[in-house]
Amino acid sequence: MQLSKRLSRLVLASAAAIALAACAGQKVPAEKLIAEIQQTVTAASDEAKKYIPEQLMAVQTKLDELKASFDKKDYAAVVSGAPAVLDAAQSLATAAAAKKDEALKALDDRWTALAGSVPGYLTAIQNRIEALGKKSNKKAAAGIDLDAARSALSDASSLWSKAQAAFAGGNMEEAVNTAESVRAKVEAVAATLKLDLSAPAAKS
Repeated sequence: MQLSKRLSRLVLASAAAIALAACAGQKVPAEKLIAEIQQTVTAASDEAKKYIPEQLMAVQTKLDELKASFDKKDYAAVVSGAPAVLDAAQSLATAAAAKKDEALKALDDRWTALAGSVPGYLTAIQNRIEALGKKSNKKAAAGIDLDAARSALSDASSLWSKAQAAFAGGNMEEAVNTAESVRAKVEAVAATLKLDLSAPAAKS
C-alpha cells in the first residue's frame, strides 16, 4: 500500500516536472514572438496613429494581453495567441498606407477645386474694390469700408501665396488648410462688398 502511494507520488511529481519543463521550454519562443510583434507595431505606429488609430489600438490591446500572459508565466497562451496578433500587427502598415493614399487623394481633389476658384475670387474682389472706389460709384460704395476691404484682400492674397508655397513643397494638408482659410476670408470680404462670388462675373 505504501509502495503504491509512493509510486503515485512519483508519477505526479514526474508529470509536474514534465509540465514545468514544457512550459519553461516555451518561454524563449514566447519572448521572441512578443518582441517581434512589438517591433512590427513600433515600425508602423507613426502612420497608423494618424490614419488608423482604432486598428492600432486594437492590436496594442492584444499585445498587452500577451504580455500579461507572459508575466504570469503562461507561455503556452502566448505561443498559441501570438500568430494572430502578429498577422494583425503586420497588416497595420498596409492598412495605414491605403488610408493615407485615400486621404491624399481627397486633399488633392480639394486643392484642385480651391486652386480653380480662389484666384478668380481674389481678382473679382480687387475689381469690385476698384469699381467702388471710382467717384461715379459713391452711392454704391456708401457704408462700405473700402480701406478695410483692401487690407483684408491683401491678407488673403498673402495667405494664398503661402498655400501655393505649401503645395509646391508637397505639404498638401497645410496647402489645403491654408487655402480653406483664404476662401473663408475671401467670402467675408465679398459679403462686405455685396459681391456675389457665385455669379459668373465674379468667377471670370
